[in-house]
Amino acid sequence: MTTSQLYEVYCQYSNIVTDSRKIEKDCLFFALKGERFNGNQFAKDAIAQGAKFAIIDEKEFQESEHFILVDDVLKTLQELANFHRKQFDIPIIGITGSNGKTTTKELLSEVLSSSYQTHFTKGNFNNHIGVPLTLLEMPKTTQIAVIEMGANHVGEIEFLCKIAEPTHGVITNIGRAHLEGFGGIEGVKKGKSELYRFLEKNRGMAFVNNDEPFLKELSEGIRHRLIYEKSETPDPNYHPFETKFLEANPFVKVAFLAKSAELIAIQSQLIGTYNFNNLMTAITIGRYFKVPAEKIKSAIENYTPTNNRSQVVKVNSNTFILDAYNANPTSMSHALNNFSKMKADAKIVILGDMLELGEYSFSDHSKILNQAEALDFDQIIIVGSEFGKIPKNEGIIHFMNTSILKKWFDEQNYKKTHFLIKGSRSIGLEKILT
Repeated sequence: MTTSQLYEVYCQYSNIVTDSRKIEKDCLFFALKGERFNGNQFAKDAIAQGAKFAIIDEKEFQESEHFILVDDVLKTLQELANFHRKQFDIPIIGITGSNGKTTTKELLSEVLSSSYQTHFTKGNFNNHIGVPLTLLEMPKTTQIAVIEMGANHVGEIEFLCKIAEPTHGVITNIGRAHLEGFGGIEGVKKGKSELYRFLEKNRGMAFVNNDEPFLKELSEGIRHRLIYEKSETPDPNYHPFETKFLEANPFVKVAFLAKSAELIAIQSQLIGTYNFNNLMTAITIGRYFKVPAEKIKSAIENYTPTNNRSQVVKVNSNTFILDAYNANPTSMSHALNNFSKMKADAKIVILGDMLELGEYSFSDHSKILNQAEALDFDQIIIVGSEFGKIPKNEGIIHFMNTSILKKWFDEQNYKKTHFLIKGSRSIGLEKILT
């Protein structure tokens, strides 16, 4: 069956399911394979549970006309997603970067949704499976799409661009994330800038944050680009795409000028000065697409972070800055600096391992621990085997995992204390609050 023929089937039964435990009536079940499972083995059950068709790539599992045999299920899913994307002549905004891409995607989606039928990546469906699924969920009424693209190796963003074919793009930043896969910071620059190279080749539009290292230089070959930056003193004669930082105490407050020369102040629900760039990017792109200033303000002020991303959690008299969705040396350093500037009676940092750093792991964990000590917090608690390898000064408390930490933490009697909780997703530091 050709992609165009399968697309005709998809147009009749557009609900795509890849998990046989979540089958819905008349869905299309794509029998994907993983290291520990073979979706073909669940195709029969999927049909029995109500799936209209099962797309498989092993002939032995083809039992009736409800089983569609293809060469490779994953490749077929990706080709179908690209075929669907080609039916749209709308702005497709690709977002990647080392830090902040999910927060930026969510902020931008809120802003654009205030004026357009906007489709965007849900959660962090940003890989070789998530991007196709996001595209295939795009309804015909979509006017703008925001597609998040994640990567931990060179070549992945290029591959995702071929599927999503973005017309516009933004790289949030280039930082020390996934160093093991990229092979160092130069690999990160090369991998992330694959979005720029796609836009350059296809005459797309790049939004370039001039306050972030490397981005202006990496985007120089792109004919169409909008360069924006932080403004110290916005006035009626300023560059139209500048945003002013007002404060972060603890929530970030920013301002920009509307076309009427009125200064529009925005009180976000995001903590940390490091979130300023995410806010500035959403404001800039919203203005580029002519979203009214008051709608930008309302959309951002109503956005509440979730999924352990810069959340403020109050428990009795204690305040927790919960930022435990992900961590790398760049984001960890920013979080520590920001936390050090917050006003509080007592401040404790709980830091979990930063993963996928490869040969850089020991040195980067050492630097973070040294930084935390230099900032003179009331207590430093570290969690995980990587931090465990670092020689520790007296007073630093180390736990091998979150389960042991939680048992100890529940026995403490902290009062009127601010906590920063920051670590990689798999460390699960948020569990200490459950």
